[in-house]
Amino acid sequence: MSDNERKWSNGISRRQALAGLATFLAGSPVLRAQQDPFPLAGHRRVPGFDEMTTAYDFEPVFRANVPRAVYDYTARGTDSEFTLRRNREAFDWVDLAGGKAIDAGAVDTSLEMFGERLATPIMLAPTARQRPLHPDGELGMYEAATAAQSAMIVSHASSFPFDRIARAADGPLWFQFYPRPDRELSRQILADAQAAGCRTVVVTIDQTASAYERALHNRHLGGEPRTIERPSAEDLGNPYGVSSGRLWYDWSYLEDIRPMVTVPMLAKGILTAEGALRCIDIGFDGLVVSNHGGRAIDYGPSTLEVLAEVVDAVAGRVPVLIDSGFRRGRDVVKALALGADAVCLGRVPRWGLGAYGVPGAQRVLEIVQAELVQTMAVLGRPTLAALDRTAVRTDFP
Repeated sequence: MSDNERKWSNGISRRQALAGLATFLAGSPVLRAQQDPFPLAGHRRVPGFDEMTTAYDFEPVFRANVPRAVYDYTARGTDSEFTLRRNREAFDWVDLAGGKAIDAGAVDTSLEMFGERLATPIMLAPTARQRPLHPDGELGMYEAATAAQSAMIVSHASSFPFDRIARAADGPLWFQFYPRPDRELSRQILADAQAAGCRTVVVTIDQTASAYERALHNRHLGGEPRTIERPSAEDLGNPYGVSSGRLWYDWSYLEDIRPMVTVPMLAKGILTAEGALRCIDIGFDGLVVSNHGGRAIDYGPSTLEVLAEVVDAVAGRVPVLIDSGFRRGRDVVKALALGADAVCLGRVPRWGLGAYGVPGAQRVLEIVQAELVQTMAVLGRPTLAALDRTAVRTDFP
C-alpha cells in the first residue's frame, strides 16, 4: 500500500466530511432540515417478497440494504473483473438441446455423494464474512440451506466459529479450509472442524494475490467487512504488498495435510486436467472447478469452459463440483450436462440473506431449485443421470 493509499484508508473520507457538513447545515432554522429525500409523489414501488421470481430480483434489494462497500465486497472480482464477466458470458456459449417434455412432478434431482443422499445438486459455496449482510450471518444462512434441503460449505473466514454454526441447524455441513504454513496450526484447525461435525473438508488451492480495484476506487469507505488493517509492503517483506498467507504453498503441503483429514476431502480451485490428476494422485476424494468467483486471477478462463476437460480427465474416479457465475437453474443444468456432479452458489444466497434475512436466503435457493426442475422437465430428463452432454450444444471461443 502506498503512502497516499494509507492516508486515504486511515484519514477522513470526502463522504464523511460532506456528511458532517450536511449535519451542521441541517440544524439551521432557515433550512428545511431532514426532509425525505424521495417524497411519496415520486416513489417507485418496491416488489414484495412474494413477487420475487428469479435470483436477480433479490440483488437490487440487497444492494439497497447494505453499505456500498459491503455490496462491493460481494459483487467485485479481481483487477479489471474480466474473469468475473467471462463467468457469466460462458453460459451464452452453451445452448440447451430440447427433448420430449415430461411432467415436472416426474423429475428427481436427488443424488448420492460420499455415502450421503442429497435432495438437490445445488449447494452453497463457501463465502466469507456474512454477518455484514445480516446479523444472523452464517447461522441464518445454514438455517436457510437446511430448510431448502441444500448442503452448505462454511468459509474458513466466517463471521462465527464453525462449531457455533454447526449448532444452528442439522443439514449437511462442510468446512472450507484456507492453507496455513504452520502444519501444527493446520492440524488443529482441521481437527476442530471435524470434531464439530463437518462432513467434508474443502481445501482452497487458488488463494492468489488478488487486487480489487473497486476497493481502491471507493477508498475503503466505511462498511467494508475487514478484520485487520492491510499490512505494508515493509511488514510483508516484499515490494508488492502480497500477504504472507498467499502464494507460498505447493503440492507437498497438500500431501502433508491429507492424513490430517478423516472425512472426504476436496480440492477447490481446479481449472486444468493436470491439476485435477495431481490432486487425485495425492488422495483427494473430490474436486471443485472454481476460479473463486472471478476473484482469484484476472484474464483466466471461466469455469464452465474448462469443466469438460476436468471431467474427462477424472473419468468418474471422484465427484466433480463447480462454482463461479451461477445464477439460474438453467445455468445449473448446463454444468450438470457437461459432467458436474453438483453446483455451488456463492453470490446468489448472499443476495437473499442481505435482502430478506433467512427467508430470503431460503427463497432464492428454492427459486433456483425450481428452475432446475422445470428445465429438466422441458428437456425430458427425469433424473440427473439422464442429464448428459446430449442435452447441450457448446460453442466456446
